[in-house]
Amino acid sequence: STYSDFIKSDTSYKYLDAWHYCDFEDGFTKETMNDYFKNDTAVDAYTRLNFIMKELKNKSITKEKKQFYLRMLIHIVGDVHQPFHVGRQSDYGANRVRLSWFNEPTNLHAVWDEKLIENQKLSYTEYTKAINHTTLADRKKLQQQPMSDWFYESYVLSRKVYADTKPDAKLSYRYIYDHIAEVNAQLVKAGVRLAGVLNSIYDK
Repeated sequence: STYSDFIKSDTSYKYLDAWHYCDFEDGFTKETMNDYFKNDTAVDAYTRLNFIMKELKNKSITKEKKQFYLRMLIHIVGDVHQPFHVGRQSDYGANRVRLSWFNEPTNLHAVWDEKLIENQKLSYTEYTKAINHTTLADRKKLQQQPMSDWFYESYVLSRKVYADTKPDAKLSYRYIYDHIAEVNAQLVKAGVRLAGVLNSIYDK
């Protein structure tokens, strides 16, 4: 799932940058966001996910293309469950919200992208076992929700966190205590929904 992070330094992949996010300023409701997506023609995470899913069902594309799109699918589904990939355009998805993490300078986007998860000091396998406690009903509900709901949930969470986290804040253990459950819930949603997408693509 980190494939597209590894290729960021290659300028030939610069066009992929906009695939990772879909920024919105304040004031959207679920209805107005749905209306936006109905007419969305921009290169963003929403349109690219729809494009990738369609391409992965296309039996005529090359193996290399399928591998590339599958890697991007896995990564972008994860990205859009990180609230600041549906953040404000004006601060580049909280990349410009400067603060400190255990006295080290960073930004709010990085805290939610990396710091909160890394602080748990668990392997991927250990982390999965620690948070994966969904029921069949939970999974069914999550997988039946339209993709627009994923974005709106992240949008709502990003606004809550914007309000909770002031610029130049000094974050440490209390911030982890306050927000790690939200991080874990988003990770679970991403995993369950990704599984549903893969099942739909490969007819499972």
